[in-house]
Amino acid sequence: MLPKVNEILYIQVNSIDPEEAQLVYKSRIADVNANYISMEVPLQVGTGKLKRLYAGDQINAHYITEGGVKNYFNTVILGFKEEVIRLVLIKPPEPDQITKVQRRNFLRVPGELEIAVKVTEQIMFTAMTDDVGGGGISFLCESRIPIKTHDMLNCWLLVPYRNGTIEHANFKGEIVRIKQLESGKLIVMVQFTEIVDMERQRIIRYCFERQLDFRKR
Repeated sequence: MLPKVNEILYIQVNSIDPEEAQLVYKSRIADVNANYISMEVPLQVGTGKLKRLYAGDQINAHYITEGGVKNYFNTVILGFKEEVIRLVLIKPPEPDQITKVQRRNFLRVPGELEIAVKVTEQIMFTAMTDDVGGGGISFLCESRIPIKTHDMLNCWLLVPYRNGTIEHANFKGEIVRIKQLESGKLIVMVQFTEIVDMERQRIIRYCFERQLDFRKR
């Protein structure tokens, strides 16, 4: 289902500038049709500054529907339309290009990302994730590392995007399960307990891009 007129669309612009890539803007949707979605010039969340966009800009967008479901899609700026106010035209996504994410049902994808883990001041290590999602991650580590179920972790995740930029996502999590593999390594499943929405959005954006890559194979 496409967003509706007067709904708020939240966007991030794909940029080689890492600071710009993490900024979030919001805009009111003015019109929706088969050829384009028109929206007002976006304002930066928190500051209210207008965002200047250009035809061809790639953006990541989401809108919120009933029940707090967030609907994510990637799109491109098609151009502009001058009415009473200036409107930005974006390409409408196909229905199968929209990813719905509920708070209790976050998208999860396989992915090998570098993660730094701190258990205590004495126990710190780096590892590689096995899968990543908006509600938690799992990672592989050596069995000699002294961790156990219900340990609380402070983690920093390196999150790469398709445009070449890399973000960091910091979160606190609880180990909910540990399984030993035939290789002798441990696979550690972690559920987020503290994560700010901006950090979660970085992870969800990565998951969404990965899902699109899988669909193209």
